[in-house]
Amino acid sequence: MVLNNIEKLIEKYENGETSLKEEAYLKTYFQQEDIPPHLEIYKHMFGYFKANQQEQFTKDIPLQAKKKTQIYSWLSVAAVAVLMLGFYLRSTQTLTTQNDLGTYDDPELAYNEVVKSLELISKSLNKGASTMGYLKTYNTGVSTVNYIDELEQSSNLIFKNNK
Repeated sequence: MVLNNIEKLIEKYENGETSLKEEAYLKTYFQQEDIPPHLEIYKHMFGYFKANQQEQFTKDIPLQAKKKTQIYSWLSVAAVAVLMLGFYLRSTQTLTTQNDLGTYDDPELAYNEVVKSLELISKSLNKGASTMGYLKTYNTGVSTVNYIDELEQSSNLIFKNNK
């Protein structure tokens, strides 16, 4: 009866369904000397867990800050200060310069520049459209397949009437 109960608990343990109380019962059971031979592998496993539970870490952990970390922290503060100063000087420099937005005073000159830009865009689009020429041959092939489909339908009508 006890052996059957232990086997059920081991199955629950392997599925991860045991409670802490059931695991403690398994640990105490496997500390015994007389264990059935088919459960011997579990004796070593639970014995390892029991011994591992009693281990303690005894080394000292230094918690004092070293001087190098203080130097690095001040170095990072100085780097942030230099960056902030650089951003500030850059922003004041752009505010003092002339606000040239690339506008044209002469309407004809502006119109000519727009025409140049649109021609450049048109050339790029035409280059892309010229590479799509193979689609025309694809459409021709599809229409040929449609003729074959019509031929097949007519041949089906002829052969069905003869039967």
